[in-house]
Amino acid sequence: MSEQKQRKTGQILPPLTVETIVNGGAGLARHDGRVVFIPHTAVGDVVRCQVTKNKKNFLEAELCEIIKPAPLRQSPQCPVAGECGGCQWQHFSYLEQLRWKESLFRETLTRQCRIDSNKILPIIPASDEWNYRSRVQIKCCNTNAGFVTGFYRPKSHLVVSVEQCPIIASELNILLHQLRNIINRTVYASHIEQIDLAVDDNNKRSAVIHYSGHDSVSFADLFSTEKLTTDIFIKSGSKHKLISIQGNGVLEIKVGQPLTKLRYAIGGFSQINLEQNRALVKLVLNLAKLTGHEQILDLYCGMGNFSLPLARQAKYVVGVEESTVSINMARENGRQNEISNVEFYNQSAEGALGRFIQQKSVDLLVLDPPRSGADATMRELLETPVNKIIYVSCDPQTLARDLKLLVNGGYKLVSSQPIDMFPQTHHCESASLLQYSP
Repeated sequence: MSEQKQRKTGQILPPLTVETIVNGGAGLARHDGRVVFIPHTAVGDVVRCQVTKNKKNFLEAELCEIIKPAPLRQSPQCPVAGECGGCQWQHFSYLEQLRWKESLFRETLTRQCRIDSNKILPIIPASDEWNYRSRVQIKCCNTNAGFVTGFYRPKSHLVVSVEQCPIIASELNILLHQLRNIINRTVYASHIEQIDLAVDDNNKRSAVIHYSGHDSVSFADLFSTEKLTTDIFIKSGSKHKLISIQGNGVLEIKVGQPLTKLRYAIGGFSQINLEQNRALVKLVLNLAKLTGHEQILDLYCGMGNFSLPLARQAKYVVGVEESTVSINMARENGRQNEISNVEFYNQSAEGALGRFIQQKSVDLLVLDPPRSGADATMRELLETPVNKIIYVSCDPQTLARDLKLLVNGGYKLVSSQPIDMFPQTHHCESASLLQYSP
């Protein structure tokens, strides 16, 4: 870094006025001809901020003071909002959050993919903006003041203490309080960096405690006399071995009509917002418009979140998932729900289309990739077209990158539906329907 850049990093800028909100959730202001990105701000805020990153065309800064608040700004519900890395938008009303999510989603797809704005539908709100999160990774730190649990401050490994998080399920706030009391002031507290918590549709809870100490057996004894109605595991050692203290660690969610019960195990994926996941599954089924004659390929299928509800209405479904834990649960879920017209394969999504389309035709491709998107599969779709695609995405930027390849390669975007899976944050889920129309 040049000496001039070093001087400018850490610089306190004169008062700036926030002009708009950008992807990533930060506010945008201007200083000396360059844009400045300032998290936790609202349009109309007059702020003082400190430069944290100095680039040629832009600056990144952290909020120091709100000199004059925007008319739409509200007081966050959480006392550490703006400090911890969990939420970015508690200073917006929920209606304002939805407005910005839909606007940014629409702008991203129309600008990058050059598609008709009318193809992008109004966002589906969450049924509850608070206490919706059914899975969470809690960061931990032992201090002179006691055992601290919370979340990392953005771009750091400093744990911000959170006694009660307003976006995680109430049952998990209660469990976290219980675990903190058990661990606090013990010799084991300094060896715990993370606790993974989850709760299912039956209010069954699980906890995985990441423990780096050598005496995991005696640590487990801490919980033997506690009457916690929770599945508890310790993850320890260089190989991250799971040690069961009590319970089997298997949780269950319910989706679709008729009701499909889906079990998932520790290490497997499930959506964190159970109510919105039901809305998402319903949306995918509506987009599919199945007649009972279709053969479907479901990539990144997890424990069968889409595969099994789709199989109830289709001729045949093939699910592909790289996670062994998840694919084993998918097979078990198929058996438990007595759904026989489905096969699950434990392999990478990359290359799967070409392999399976040689064996049988694919009438519908469903994919729900991670945040990094599915670039390799998009390129396969250009070589091996599929008539109908439903692309479920948790990141508008990688979605736009992938859709651009398809709409420039013979596919037509029929619709793209944003859905709010993560209230109080800038993140946006969506489901897009495409048809091959060369």
